[in-house]
Amino acid sequence: MPTSPAPADTGSRVIQPLYAEVLRRNPGETEFLQAVREVLESLGPVLTQRPELVDARIVERICEPERQLIFRVPWSDDRGRVHVNRGFRVEFNSSLGPYKGGLRFHPSVNLGIVKFLGFEQVFKNALTGMPIGGGKGGSDFDPKGRSDAEVMRFCQSFMTELHRHLGEYTDVPAGDIGVGGREIGYLFGQYKRITNRYESGVLTGKGVGWGGAQARTEATGYGCVMFTAEMLRARGTDLDGRRVAVSGSGNVALYAIEKAQQLGAKVLTCSDSGGYVVDEKGIDLPLLKEVKETSRGRVADYARLRGRDATYVPHDGNGGPGPWQVPCEVALPCATQNELDEGAAAVLVRNGVQAVVEGANMPTTPEAVRLFQDADVAFGPGKAANAGGVATSALEMQQNASRDSWTFAHTEDRLAEIMRHIHDSCHDTAERYGAPFNYVIGANIAGFELVANAMLAQGLI
Repeated sequence: MPTSPAPADTGSRVIQPLYAEVLRRNPGETEFLQAVREVLESLGPVLTQRPELVDARIVERICEPERQLIFRVPWSDDRGRVHVNRGFRVEFNSSLGPYKGGLRFHPSVNLGIVKFLGFEQVFKNALTGMPIGGGKGGSDFDPKGRSDAEVMRFCQSFMTELHRHLGEYTDVPAGDIGVGGREIGYLFGQYKRITNRYESGVLTGKGVGWGGAQARTEATGYGCVMFTAEMLRARGTDLDGRRVAVSGSGNVALYAIEKAQQLGAKVLTCSDSGGYVVDEKGIDLPLLKEVKETSRGRVADYARLRGRDATYVPHDGNGGPGPWQVPCEVALPCATQNELDEGAAAVLVRNGVQAVVEGANMPTTPEAVRLFQDADVAFGPGKAANAGGVATSALEMQQNASRDSWTFAHTEDRLAEIMRHIHDSCHDTAERYGAPFNYVIGANIAGFELVANAMLAQGLI
């Protein structure tokens, strides 16, 4: 294997025609094309050293999903009015195991976004070292403001179509934005009703009392902070006493805040689509959980209840830096894709940020990533840093297969072990290819090689 990257022009001659073909075949799918380009830009040295991957057209095959499902989801609201949403499931790659990836219910969901998420999932799942392939799905349904009965009827209609494509050895969905324990319960109930089988391993993120894993709720946020701690350790420091800015206030953000506080950091911010909160004394996590998980409230409600210690700032609508204008040493974007742009990155760098680690999927724009790397800011890409959720989902599948149940402490220990493995794999691969501490190159190459080797071994399928 190479110890230094191949010349840039050699890599470009291999990569540019590959990307041009992906662009031609997927017009208008902005997020998917962004994700593909970000991976391809790392692969020149690998493809130059291993021409058999080019001859087998591995990249073209990886960029084309094995299966794309689009279906209508009719349902009725509490007033009897009929609605029709669109459902998606992209089964991207099964070379390492059954398709594995979450379902997202959000108005922004379209085929391009689901493909971007599924493509990222392929490499993320590979990095965990677990035997799982990559997929993603969801709907443009918005659960916000809907009653439990309306969400149940939608989930039942969604699963009525999707169930025929699922199975614990075929495709195993989980939750994502808009799909939490409530939605997983309704989806699993309908699957069980239709199939007349209690297949615990067909969905993950289930309740602990009926096949779920301890620590699954916490896993993505915890894993992100564990990865951050490993990055800082590799640079000879840690999280203790660090000022941390977090975006988002959903599941990932809440538990990233929790784990960061457990490791001695002071978390100053959280946000939602309306605005962000700055709490110089540190986020009061029990209060934030009460607002978000119990009352289904907004961060503005947190600020109101917190009183003079917290300041709520509405988003200005002009793409300003938002929570990233708060001086911090560690930034954890945990909200949604492309939330941290070049302007916000410049503010973070100017204020002395030392590490930026993605809790969400592709929340940092390519321009912002380059700015961080040029400024020698440690940058952890989501496909590595937020893999804790899917890793714990795979642990849930293990428990379901063996009819077993693990303690929270045991599951968290396994999660920590997996996140260390992911970090070390990315770190060592980057060094092997002459790009020390470049976790983007390390994650992309390490994940790609695992998937590519399996595809070569399995023939032209």
